[in-house]
Amino acid sequence: MSKKKPTLDDIFNDDEFGLLESKTKVSTEKTEEDRLIDSFEEINTFFDNNNREPSTSSMSEYGLLAKLKNFRTDEAKKKIVKPFDRHNLLGYVEIEKQSLDDILNDDDLGLLDTDKDLSIFTFKHTPKQEDRAETDFVAQRQAMKEKDFKPYEALFQKVHQEIKEGKREIKPFKNIEKNLHVGNYYIMDGILLYLESADLERTEWEQKSGNRTRIEGRTKTVFENATYSNMLYRSLGKQIQKNGKLVTNSNDYQESELFVNSGLVKEEDVQTGWIYVLKSKSTDSKISDIDNLYKIGFSSTSVDERIKNAKNEATYLFADVKKVATYSVYNRNADKLENLLHRFFASACLDIEFTNDRGQRINPREWFVVSFEIIEEAIQLILNGNILNYEYNFDKKCLIIKP
Repeated sequence: MSKKKPTLDDIFNDDEFGLLESKTKVSTEKTEEDRLIDSFEEINTFFDNNNREPSTSSMSEYGLLAKLKNFRTDEAKKKIVKPFDRHNLLGYVEIEKQSLDDILNDDDLGLLDTDKDLSIFTFKHTPKQEDRAETDFVAQRQAMKEKDFKPYEALFQKVHQEIKEGKREIKPFKNIEKNLHVGNYYIMDGILLYLESADLERTEWEQKSGNRTRIEGRTKTVFENATYSNMLYRSLGKQIQKNGKLVTNSNDYQESELFVNSGLVKEEDVQTGWIYVLKSKSTDSKISDIDNLYKIGFSSTSVDERIKNAKNEATYLFADVKKVATYSVYNRNADKLENLLHRFFASACLDIEFTNDRGQRINPREWFVVSFEIIEEAIQLILNGNILNYEYNFDKKCLIIKP
């Protein structure tokens, strides 16, 4: 008796281990186009709820208004989101109809390019460095509480007003290490952001042509739409390079006798001195036992020349000192700059009186008990003109925005 031959259905149904079962994989990674559509949908939702366009009445609306303006001025973006413009916020947008050739030529992933796909050494679907930077940027943004964002809201409003009045300018952002500084403002995808702080260090690696160094670390960045991130310093810089701009410091600061934009020294500028940070080499336990004790000052002559006789001068505690850091300053009044630093760290001023081995009474007033990292941050804020928005909190040992 002949054995019944299995049909095709029998073969597919006899799948004990589920080898023939397949599930469609859905990618959760958003494309640039998806992010644009999501961004525009935020504006649509606002119009749905308020029956009007966003205005400048609040920072949350200001952020949406900035996005809307960015869409209206970018023809490429308008064409992408116009199909989703249910409130006609973008007006008439001419969208070209694609031909078959257009569709076949629009092959970003090279799926139709079989010759190139034959190479096992071509990696097209691994993340690029800039893609990793963008993922870092998107993934780490978090919403801020209203009370925490309030001090920043006033700063953002002030910057917008200064841009409108011409006191600040919007410039191209090119070099990360030259242009990305704590205390400065930038524009990213039409949103204003503020680089509040950064935990940075300079790394070095060997190459055949010589050693190379670059700055690495995490930042705290606040955005005008009441979010913040702690993305990597270089990731932030790459995103600003890709879709952003630099906002210059206020003209009021540039014209002031106290401030100067760092990194913008011109040939005609005159160096008026140095800001310096020193550490004492004193063996007196009243001095040597104090952690984070530094002298902060300004010298119109070279620092090495200024401190060569330190062991004989009361201002240096009658002891030799170690030079920790120096910063060149141009076109600025020495006394005013030094007084500003001393007033800023007044709460951390060393308050001690003692008699040295020569019988001389010392009551130093230019030494401060504060970490070097905080001093660096304050100096950077002075150089970029934002020091007036901050104060030093001695109890918390950090810089805070003034209420």
